[in-house]
Amino acid sequence: MEFAREDILRLEAFLEASERPCILSHPRPDGDAAGSALALASYLASRGKAAKVLLPDPLPENLRFLEGADRIIVAAKTPEAARKALEESDLLLCVDFNCLARLETLEQPVRACPAPRVLIDHHLAPERESFSLVFSETQVSSASELLFWLLKALPGVSGDAGKLSAACRTALLTGMTTDTNNFANSVFPSTFAMASELIASGVDRDFVLDRLYRDFREERVRAMSEILLQALEITPDGAAFFIISEELWQRYGLREGELEGLVNIPLSIGKVRLSASLKETPDGVWRVSLRSKKGVSANRIAREWFHGGGHEQASGGKLVIGEDVSSREEVPAYVRKALSTL
Repeated sequence: MEFAREDILRLEAFLEASERPCILSHPRPDGDAAGSALALASYLASRGKAAKVLLPDPLPENLRFLEGADRIIVAAKTPEAARKALEESDLLLCVDFNCLARLETLEQPVRACPAPRVLIDHHLAPERESFSLVFSETQVSSASELLFWLLKALPGVSGDAGKLSAACRTALLTGMTTDTNNFANSVFPSTFAMASELIASGVDRDFVLDRLYRDFREERVRAMSEILLQALEITPDGAAFFIISEELWQRYGLREGELEGLVNIPLSIGKVRLSASLKETPDGVWRVSLRSKKGVSANRIAREWFHGGGHEQASGGKLVIGEDVSSREEVPAYVRKALSTL
């Protein structure tokens, strides 16, 4: 992957001058957010920079094996520490989100921070005007992959992935693996090249896969079984959707991130072209995840019906009680209408 030389030199200058960098990613962090943020923190540590990682929400349990996860500042838990991190920062490094509004509660504090902002992201339509320097590429699997090639382009690495720390390399492989659903989607030739280099450099992929996909609680499997058996609906238009009710969430004692990947399962049905999951929340704002097969735009459905967006085959959004529908009982009909526009 090629980067403009002037951009690499500007990034290098920002990193060299910074003494208190802060790394940010989006709410409800997934593997790519965690992987890219912690990989960048590990790289900066190798340069003697004590970077702080600031996230709006905690990591899911299956991502807490990554080195540095225990040092993340979580704004939802320690707002004062989050405020202090931003106030003291002299460089904001933003990974895996395309606009500051994606930070939700952190948007305004970040906008108020005078430090320069660098964006490293793979989503459509980056908010370029809000950043001092932008690295945006949609033809990569993940922010972690983009960061991998970017770090390799920096003078101190000079193309040799083996010069990155083991923690950095493991985090990068983790982020890429989760965002491709373990190489099932959004994969490019560069993605395989990245994986090959990381594994050749000593990253233990089996360890990563064990922690990501083979270390869940029994409650997760039982909840998924109930959802697929009782809540899954397949429409005549070739769409599938299910609702994760607040009652089910509480009954199984589910934790944030435990149902990650469930939305992909209905796509294994031949006639299903798009799959949607909706999670009910106590505040009336339902979280929506959309996945689709090639030829069907999950992004368009997310934008037109669910206040969201993302990638062409993987997007997200929300459904608001009192705005999109007047009550929770109207949610299924609204979803059926939205999915009829495939």
